[in-house]
Amino acid sequence: MFTAKLVYNGFEQGPIRPPSEAASLLLRVTRNCPWNRCSFCPVYKGADFSLRPVEHVLSDIDTVAAQLQALQQQLEVSGQLTFRDLDRLATVLDPGEQMALYAAYTWLQEGMQSVFLQDADSLIIRPDNLVRILEHLQACFPSVERVTSYARSQTIDRIKPADLQRIAAAGLNRIHIGLESGADEVLQRVQKGADQAMHIRAGQKVKAAGMELSEYVMPGLGGRDLSAVHAVQTAAALNLINPDFIRLRTLALPNQTRLYAQWQDGQFIKLTDREVATEILLFLENLEGISSTLQSDHILNLFQEVEGQFPQDKPAMMAVIQDFLEFPAEEQMLYQVGRRLGMFVQLADLEQSKKRQKVISACQYYNVTLDNVDEKIDELMKRFI
Repeated sequence: MFTAKLVYNGFEQGPIRPPSEAASLLLRVTRNCPWNRCSFCPVYKGADFSLRPVEHVLSDIDTVAAQLQALQQQLEVSGQLTFRDLDRLATVLDPGEQMALYAAYTWLQEGMQSVFLQDADSLIIRPDNLVRILEHLQACFPSVERVTSYARSQTIDRIKPADLQRIAAAGLNRIHIGLESGADEVLQRVQKGADQAMHIRAGQKVKAAGMELSEYVMPGLGGRDLSAVHAVQTAAALNLINPDFIRLRTLALPNQTRLYAQWQDGQFIKLTDREVATEILLFLENLEGISSTLQSDHILNLFQEVEGQFPQDKPAMMAVIQDFLEFPAEEQMLYQVGRRLGMFVQLADLEQSKKRQKVISACQYYNVTLDNVDEKIDELMKRFI
């Protein structure tokens, strides 16, 4: 059904990876997304999904290994690696090998501890093929401590538990799943291709196989009409899954998404930052009986400091949002702008006079006022998708 040309065109890397995989070697197993219908997602649109032949992925691993050997030989000779060294090594390589060289250099600088399998759903390939890739990866890079991948709940739901355990034993030890919401009404409206029950089954299956699990939640995805049910039902699903990580990714709407068009014609009412804060607070209130770590590791999130482990850090995480909601409107506006411009990382930054003055100047420069702050924030958020 999904096939690719058998001609090997060299080392490949896909367009995205989780922020937590910034230090990982990116290894492309599939191209694009097999579902590609989510109304909020701007990635992979107009691009066909395909499986890369296993031999091509193995060749990528071998190519990276060869370039690492060249880099390490250069290190032995000169004791350092400069960009001039890289350019000299690249001159005798074809384009695919050059890409592998620069990927190998970056990975070497980061310590070579983790690998991320791309693109949107690597586990859709046959388990035997994935095991073969993982075993070759471990044979070439035995020092690697973590191998991770995106996966869709729909895909995990179809994999036999024994096959998932074989995949884990071969070295895949963390899976990232875009839960987005645990509310069936929201999931259906945004065409996620999964319901709450499927998300729960998939998450529990990953945990049972012995792999770490990151579940991504999208505050704001329910819009104004489904905000409360989105918060409560997403928490309910996660309470049954108890993932290792819950990662927040606040909704932003690039112009090319279908949800943006629905927002423009009034079918979808987007939340303001204050409304999103209220929704996250309700979400946190309803998370019970779990030991997950909540992470807010993306610039789209208003509250980077809302991080910690359940249950012990729950009161402190909730307190941050409660403090923001009690701020005067002018202070909320300054924090919103400062956060989205990367000047603030926590509420306490409002009290630092130099940072505060820079944000005040930015508000004046961008003509941000209490009347238009939500519109201005929407435009700022699009830059980070």
